Amino acid sequence: MAVTDPELLTFQNGLLAFSAQAMGDGPIVLCLHGFPDNAGSFRHQLPVLAEAGYRAVSLTLRGYEPRSIPTDGDYTIETVATDILAVIDSLNAGPVHLIGHDWGAAAAYGAAAAAPERFRSLTVMAVPHAGRFARDGLRIPRQLRLSWYMGLFNIPWLSDWIVSRRDYRFIRWLWRDWSPSWQPEPGVLEGVISTLSQPGVRSAALGYYRAALSIKALLVSAEAAHYAVPVPTLALSGERDGCIASDVFERLMVEQDFPQGLTFRRIPQAGHFLHQEQPERVNRKIVEWLTLNDERLATQG
Repeated sequence: MAVTDPELLTFQNGLLAFSAQAMGDGPIVLCLHGFPDNAGSFRHQLPVLAEAGYRAVSLTLRGYEPRSIPTDGDYTIETVATDILAVIDSLNAGPVHLIGHDWGAAAAYGAAAAAPERFRSLTVMAVPHAGRFARDGLRIPRQLRLSWYMGLFNIPWLSDWIVSRRDYRFIRWLWRDWSPSWQPEPGVLEGVISTLSQPGVRSAALGYYRAALSIKALLVSAEAAHYAVPVPTLALSGERDGCIASDVFERLMVEQDFPQGLTFRRIPQAGHFLHQEQPERVNRKIVEWLTLNDERLATQG
């Protein structure tokens, strides 16, 4: 398969502008990266999805470039979901397939719950149902130990300094800790650090954690932990994930939260960045899932 450079796109949501990478033609597959990462996270997926007959679009999330940093510092999942829906509007497409990793997965749950009619299918990686994780996940002792960094990220100034000192040594360590068996290709981690080094981006990326653990967010999570995600959902977890333990992920994915169906698959020999570590295995699961749901919709007329 010949691989070409992705097409560069720009989208708007109000005053904010978002860049994206795209490849292929066909039904839209919208991909959402997580932390600490960027739109290049899906470099192994875009060409495969394009070859399979899709138009794959990898979006840069709110705050990960200076022109998408909101003046009000709003990084709640509900607001990020509005960015996703605005991008779908700009694409002028019918229902799309949505793929999210890490914070991209959390945003994908929010968008799918808010407007399920806009999505053909949902694929989430590395992060379970966001409401259940916020309410129940951190009550699991093992997961609480793994998630210690979330407390650190909620200390402004100090966390910004720790994350960026000594050429982002903390981020380099985090990638090794979350994906202990993986050595990223040359330049990948440097690209992520370059993203975080842009004016305002480091604080914006940490802003997702501060929004998630605010008093208001925790109260909402307690009341709405079991919100429904009525879109057929494929959940993928790396068996060696050092960020969210794979057994915790599976435990927090409850079928009643996914009334259109939930499929859970564990990816062997992969950690948190499973789609980059084991792209062939993950790509195969994703293409099979997209095809299955396209066929289902075709039979429904």
